[in-house]
Amino acid sequence: MNSRERFLCTLEFGAVDRGFNHELGMWGQTLDRWHDEGMPSGVHLGSMIGGSPYFGLDRIDYLGLNVLGMMPAYDEETLSEDERYIVRRYSDGRVTKALKEGEAHGTRMSMDQGLTWPVTNREDWAQVKLRFDATSEARYPMWWDEEVRRLKGRDYPLAVTHNGCFGLYSRMRSLMGTLAACMVFYDDPVLAEDILDHQTNYLLEVIHPALDVLEFDYFNFFEDFAGKGGPLVGPKLFRKFLMPRYRRIIDQLHAHGVRHIWLDSDGDTRVLIPLFIEMGVTVHWPLERAAGMDPVEVRRLYGHALGLSGGIDKRELTRDFAAIDAEMYRIAPLIEDGGYIPTLDHAVPPDIPYENWLYYLECKARLLGIDPATIPALRERDAQR
Repeated sequence: MNSRERFLCTLEFGAVDRGFNHELGMWGQTLDRWHDEGMPSGVHLGSMIGGSPYFGLDRIDYLGLNVLGMMPAYDEETLSEDERYIVRRYSDGRVTKALKEGEAHGTRMSMDQGLTWPVTNREDWAQVKLRFDATSEARYPMWWDEEVRRLKGRDYPLAVTHNGCFGLYSRMRSLMGTLAACMVFYDDPVLAEDILDHQTNYLLEVIHPALDVLEFDYFNFFEDFAGKGGPLVGPKLFRKFLMPRYRRIIDQLHAHGVRHIWLDSDGDTRVLIPLFIEMGVTVHWPLERAAGMDPVEVRRLYGHALGLSGGIDKRELTRDFAAIDAEMYRIAPLIEDGGYIPTLDHAVPPDIPYENWLYYLECKARLLGIDPATIPALRERDAQR
């Protein structure tokens, strides 16, 4: 069984030779800590989300479409800077204030504070929408024909876009900011409808040529539209404004043979899960434990109607081996049941020691039916003992 077959069979609750090994990523600060704690610097770690031979993580490819970029883009510039903060305008028109302290490898220690966004009213949107030219050849890789030949012969999963790429609410948030993206449904529903329709049509036009020539295994909606207190868009608004557009996209993906639809959101999305299932989502992740998202409970409630990924509490990896054992024992029945890809509930933060990460990889490998000795990082650890 190759990696692509294993991925699809896992999500379809079928029999597999072993589980699919996946993770979301790591903070840049984590990389620095692990190097300080003995992780070698001369190895290919990969992106984690795209696979990592060194850590034994299976490969996933993401078609390199430029979906998010505005064409023409806004001019990027630093508006102000001192020893602690930097205020910048980015190519998508956002202006943010960012903490400089603790940045490592492009990862900041805290999220940027949004200051302004390109869309505040209908007049702004009328101008901004002109920057989304779906027909621009720069939306696709330069050597597209060569890329098609490479991907047609693959034996690993392929997603239509990158994981953190397109979502309906997340596109509104990037254009308007979180508060305005929540209030626009009340303050100006006509504008909300126009943005959602435009971005739906735009996405479908961008991806259509790729869908015509390649077989894709899944599409991921990147949303992040919930916090600990629940979703930022409640069920009534979700059904009225978002579901019709989700369904249009999902119908087109299904028509082109895309078998799985993932939805990515942190926070507590529990009240929306029935709507996810109704509209055709097949996998929900990363199931943030600090927000009350328990994959064991979600499976108890919805059974095989929804595949899952994530849900391993990253906070437990900051403790000791016994805590890691208990956390892995908790999710073991899900691996046995199928329809579940175990990962941490977000990227690996810098408070996880390297030895704990390796112990977690070993525990997970055993549950997935993988011999830990086949994972280079674990072999090196054992050789040094």
